[in-house]
Amino acid sequence: MSDVHGPDLRVGFYGDDFTGSVDVLLQFARAGWSSRLFVTLPSAEVLADAASGVDAVGVAGIARSLAPDDLDAEVRPVLEALRDLGPAVVQYKACSTADSSPTVGSLGRVIDIAGDVFARATVPVAFAQPDFGRFTAFGHHFAAEGGTVHRLDRQPTMANHPSTPMTESDLARHLSAQTAQRVDSVHLTEYTDAAGVARAMTERSAAAVVLDALDDTHLELVARASLELSGSGPVFAIGSGGFSTGFARALGGRAGEVALDVRPGGGPVLVVSGSRSPQTARQIDHVRELGWEVLSLPLGSSVGATGAAVSGSESPAAVILPAVREALAAGRSVVVSTADAVAVDRATLVEEIAASLTEIVSAVAHDGLSSRVIVCGGDTSSRLVRAIGAESLRLVANPFGNVVMCALSSDDPAIDGLEIVLKGGQVGPVDLFETIHALG
Repeated sequence: MSDVHGPDLRVGFYGDDFTGSVDVLLQFARAGWSSRLFVTLPSAEVLADAASGVDAVGVAGIARSLAPDDLDAEVRPVLEALRDLGPAVVQYKACSTADSSPTVGSLGRVIDIAGDVFARATVPVAFAQPDFGRFTAFGHHFAAEGGTVHRLDRQPTMANHPSTPMTESDLARHLSAQTAQRVDSVHLTEYTDAAGVARAMTERSAAAVVLDALDDTHLELVARASLELSGSGPVFAIGSGGFSTGFARALGGRAGEVALDVRPGGGPVLVVSGSRSPQTARQIDHVRELGWEVLSLPLGSSVGATGAAVSGSESPAAVILPAVREALAAGRSVVVSTADAVAVDRATLVEEIAASLTEIVSAVAHDGLSSRVIVCGGDTSSRLVRAIGAESLRLVANPFGNVVMCALSSDDPAIDGLEIVLKGGQVGPVDLFETIHALG
């Protein structure tokens, strides 16, 4: 237990994908807090036992890639369980680029569900994360890419996102398209103190209120304001890891170093990628030039590096596994990419990619060919970690920026202790894979 504050649980959180969930672990670790992250909702007894020994407890989910009709079964039980723990805050951790739409990962539907679960009139919403290049001003959201800050609907990656392309930077308008309830915003020019911001939120008489922030001071202010909103039970909030930082500061966190608890590097690394982000493509090209083995999963219209195509009942993973094993056994790190895979139904493609990459990671782990894995893509990460048999994750290193390495906990000895980096498509410098390879 951290000595920052007393024994009461401060924050319970649900992450709408796994990459975002581990980002919350990082933000709380930087605040000097202890946290535990489950990959599925455990029993009430297990959850309560975990919550009694940490400052924050969370559940990593897959809501970001779900249709609205599927969100209730995924999200409601977790929010109810976290509410019943009695923390000061329950945060729905969403991506700092507000990834969502009326048909995929609908945050509007989450607002509707929260209205049933929490006895509060207003949901504070904050997506800014300054250390990650995410800012909100006058209700409009901005995101950096390649050293340039773009309005969200003009940021190259998000404007062309394959699942949730952003066509609107005004976050209140963006969310209003996803719910019949009213969504409004409070702007920086109205900020005075926490009580004043809380009053402005209340006066909006809206189901949710988007909050501006350009730096961590603003995030702490809006977090304090959120804690002052009237109502019974925990405050429910939606937002980025920046909002997590704000709540940690508001609830007594302090700056701290993330201790390194990782095995020495040097062995081959396995990278599996379900991301089509240009940044991930650059990272793959970089290690290809360094001599890493880069293979394409023969899925959809793609063809494997050996020219093999999927035939008969043989799975795409089975087709490519011999080449993966051969390279790793020879000490060469391997990247398995799915960037050229296509399908008419993208939801089906996501499931197929996740299943194939899970089969590869599981085989490699059980063969003992690599103890360090990098998973690129939020949707892929979420499904893979659940499917591989992990029960929970703990943070073991923070190699760069908002990138973290975790160790898995599992009843399966081959999976227990596996070091894994869950990387969003846009995240990390070009040489990130080699940095992870050398870490330790």
